Amino acid sequence: MKTHIKKSEIPTERMTEGITRQIMGYDSNLMVVKVYFVTGAIADRHKHPHQQIGYIEKGKFEVEIGKKIEVLEAGDSFVAPSNVLHGVVCLKQGTIIDTFSPKRDDFLQ
Repeated sequence: MKTHIKKSEIPTERMTEGITRQIMGYDSNLMVVKVYFVTGAIADRHKHPHQQIGYIEKGKFEVEIGKKIEVLEAGDSFVAPSNVLHGVVCLKQGTIIDTFSPKRDDFLQ
């Protein structure tokens, strides 16, 4: 397991149109991912068995969790419980720092 990680050494990968990510670090129980959005980019509604907490580092987002939608901006955060539909629309270019428990093995393939 790598214990010291430099952002400059982590590849950025395209997820979908206008969304890229960097996997900042992980072990079997926890993963931190930095996700970059351009204005108008959409992370479609989806669900997964992992618990997720997202921190809005920069920008403005419409965040949907279950049937509730709120606009969140820099400094705000959200919790997406296991197996609950959630998604975001980027209203102003920004970055979300996502944490997952356990790690997302599907991100490592």
